[in-house]
Amino acid sequence: MQQLGFTRSSVQPDHALLTPDTFIRALLPGMSKAIAIVHTAPALGAAFTEYTVEFEAGGRVGPAPEAVQRFVYVLEGEVVLEAGRKKHRLKPGGYAYVPADVAHSLASSQPSRAVLIEKPYQELEGVEPPKLFVGDEGKIPGTPLGGDEALQVRVLIPDVMPHDFQVNTMTFAPGASLALVEIHVMEHGLLMLQGGGIYRLNEKWYPVQAGDFIYMAPYCPQWFGALGKTPAKYLLYKDWNRHPLE
Repeated sequence: MQQLGFTRSSVQPDHALLTPDTFIRALLPGMSKAIAIVHTAPALGAAFTEYTVEFEAGGRVGPAPEAVQRFVYVLEGEVVLEAGRKKHRLKPGGYAYVPADVAHSLASSQPSRAVLIEKPYQELEGVEPPKLFVGDEGKIPGTPLGGDEALQVRVLIPDVMPHDFQVNTMTFAPGASLALVEIHVMEHGLLMLQGGGIYRLNEKWYPVQAGDFIYMAPYCPQWFGALGKTPAKYLLYKDWNRHPLE
């Protein structure tokens, strides 16, 4: 169907759905034996950058740009985060937060994939910036969203004032859906990790599945319902804990 110019991908003024058949890979500074699929960036209107890195065996990624913090979530293989004299081995579901201007690198001895989210850090007077930490999503208990046991949220970045963004995973049992159409000031980056369903973005409804990426601008109406016989799960970024005027 691509020969006929067909794709599920769509870029609109307040949202974008990007599907794997339209992904383009590019080498970014600091990468060797690795390649990036840039899902969203300021060029699309986002205040953050999110991309998937595909590592070859022996692949490496250098530190984030100056004054930029980084979040890493491993999809496949194993990625080693080296910061100072410490090495942290991250397997699928493993993640790390690296504060701005902390010297570090990411490397893999095997073919691996990881999602990187980067954003300039917004300081708050009287609040100490967050420290580097690592975690494992599999060890985080799920919390029902709005009391709905069929929709489980796992918070990967602590909801405390030093952090200016959050990253969560959301898992929907087959047939589960958000309780309302959300409209809010936060923007989102969303990577479908498994399963699929229907996403409403503004006045459009899109079938989505594992591997798809969605960008949602502030105030874009949004809703998701899971379809199929297996749970649907996605990784979700949102800006957080800062005044809208800052």
